[in-house]
Amino acid sequence: MGVLMKPFRTLAETRTPDGSRFSLHEHDGDFSLKYNGTQLMTSSWTESELLLADEACRFKPARKAPTVVIGGMGLGFSLQRVLELVDAEATVWVAELLPEVIEWNQKYLSEVNGALLEEPRVKTYVGDVYRCIADAGPGAFDAILLDVDNGPSFTIQPGNKRLYDRHGLGMIHDSLKPGGRVTFWAADPERGFPGKLRKAGFFADEISAKAHKGAKRAIHRIYIGEKRG
Repeated sequence: MGVLMKPFRTLAETRTPDGSRFSLHEHDGDFSLKYNGTQLMTSSWTESELLLADEACRFKPARKAPTVVIGGMGLGFSLQRVLELVDAEATVWVAELLPEVIEWNQKYLSEVNGALLEEPRVKTYVGDVYRCIADAGPGAFDAILLDVDNGPSFTIQPGNKRLYDRHGLGMIHDSLKPGGRVTFWAADPERGFPGKLRKAGFFADEISAKAHKGAKRAIHRIYIGEKRG
């Protein structure tokens, strides 16, 4: 008697502004997001998303009532960790380009991370994270987390390239309070990116990140910029 395989299910699908297919899937309790059929993230591989939040909120000393913005809702793991790290008076903005991703988290993913978007500390911005940061103005944020691409060299939407150029990094720098931190998720090493962060006025660092706890080696990267205090 053969083993009954559990099916892969497509739960929802939408189109990005450039016409690409963006979809949510489930298999045996594991949820994943795909871009044109290529897997971007999964609920069983979350270590790097958690580390992105850990490094963004590594304030010395700890900050009271910080304001944080997360670029990219994803499956909610970075948001969940930020809410664990900040205090009860914090404000955490989630900037998500696709309103459907917000809806998917509410409809399908509450069993994964709970009703994160119902948390009083959470505010949503449906639109481009670049515009969200720019509109907030100078000194608006204590921390910025950016997980909207596979890295500065591998953008999902063409318009995201401006986040990583000289003007974009300068805008991010200006939007942070002194000592504030920005973290960037990257699927692979990005040679030269720490140097670009330094030129923009940051203390810069790079750390390796495992995809999941059982991984034998770290394959992803987290890039960190701290505004000089």
